[in-house]
Amino acid sequence: MLIPPASCSVDVAILGAGPAGLAAAWQAARNGLSVVVLERAGAVGGMAASFDVAGIRVDHGSHRLHPGTGPHVLAALRELVDEDLQLRPRNARLHIFDRWVAFPPRAAELARTLPPGVLARLAADTVTGPLRRPGSDDDGTGTNQGGPPDGRPCRATEGDRCSAALMLRAGLGPTLYHEFGAPYATKLWGRPPEHLDAEQTCRRVAGANLWRIAARSLRGDRARHRTFYYPRRGFGQLVDALVQAGVEAGVAIRTSTEVTGIRLDGPDPLVSIADGSLVEAGHVLSTIPLPMLARLSVPSPPATVLAAAGALPFRAMVLVYLVHRGGRWTDFDTHYLPGPDTPVNRISEPTNHRVSQDDPTNRTVLCAELPCDTTDAVWDAADTELVDLVVDGLARHGLPTPQVGEVAVRRLAQVYPVFELGYQQHLTELDSWADGLRRVTTLGRLGTFAHSDTHHALAMGLAAADALAPARRPPR
Repeated sequence: MLIPPASCSVDVAILGAGPAGLAAAWQAARNGLSVVVLERAGAVGGMAASFDVAGIRVDHGSHRLHPGTGPHVLAALRELVDEDLQLRPRNARLHIFDRWVAFPPRAAELARTLPPGVLARLAADTVTGPLRRPGSDDDGTGTNQGGPPDGRPCRATEGDRCSAALMLRAGLGPTLYHEFGAPYATKLWGRPPEHLDAEQTCRRVAGANLWRIAARSLRGDRARHRTFYYPRRGFGQLVDALVQAGVEAGVAIRTSTEVTGIRLDGPDPLVSIADGSLVEAGHVLSTIPLPMLARLSVPSPPATVLAAAGALPFRAMVLVYLVHRGGRWTDFDTHYLPGPDTPVNRISEPTNHRVSQDDPTNRTVLCAELPCDTTDAVWDAADTELVDLVVDGLARHGLPTPQVGEVAVRRLAQVYPVFELGYQQHLTELDSWADGLRRVTTLGRLGTFAHSDTHHALAMGLAAADALAPARRPPR
């Protein structure tokens, strides 16, 4: 990697070396701008990076590139990794109603697998669906909590915001809500759906409506929804390729670099580094958490902005990697465990995401995801305790007991933005302040406090860089 001088002056300083930041760096450098990337961690890629466990390339949880990735983003990735970007069939399973079903589901399999009583309740929920309008007396909650009469996502004022419980129950129906929607949302965000805002939360949970997805296979949309893109050498191959291409285009990257302040009252933004060095930039692209940007800015934002920043929490994640001795563990790439009887949310087998001659045949790695808060016991649990939690969860769901060899654990403090009721007011306050910053643009999942996928982050990075291209730093 190119390492810039301790103090330097560049056209663009990028805070954070995740997919959005690296894509922006590469594109800005190709557009002729001088670029430096500042990353606090010791490695690039953020959650999209890969690393080795027992000689096997693994990811930070279950990652895949969405088949709906925009053509321009897909073309850029093809340019970087060529044929290593494989189109793979999705082979995942969901545990629901004490059964395993394919995910995304097939209509015929659901009819064949689920108990007759469950099918009858689901059919009844489908028939009564039009009556479950958020805010009506027919939503099954017994109260009128407010919201639009047509069932669309809530866009009311803060006092009338819909809860995720209200929208999920209306969208999924009572049966799926109690079996899947409520426990899944609670496990992911650590708050019951009654405490979560509907509009953002339901995009992740309600999108998993079994019947809606199954119907797509009947309409012929199967190819789009049952495939994904994945690189041959792990998901992190994408960010590794962005780094290499960026460096070749002239990008300078500094890892293990902690930003301690961003002075915004001069002619150009001035970024202070913990080692005492300074980076003067014509423009700052920030992918760090939006609340952190507020706390680092000089002069300090108004007290109302800092208060809003403190009211926007993130969900953490503990990742437990178990080396299974004895070849492949199962034929599935991912198992989803939405129920409350285990803290594990899903477990993936990275070698089943790809076809690679580099993967050994006598062992594999399982990655278990445990969503939590940094104040939870899971966050501080010893490795042996975490292994016991994972193995117990597998047994409870009838999954094979892994022949555990090596174990690795990683802890990520900021993974999912938590959309608590009232978050929109705080985010609007913070966004309004950030939008008024001169020569600073926020992007990426953390930088926008949005649950965005990797292809969205890449698109944001490329677009942000192109927006800067016509406007070079003004002459001094």
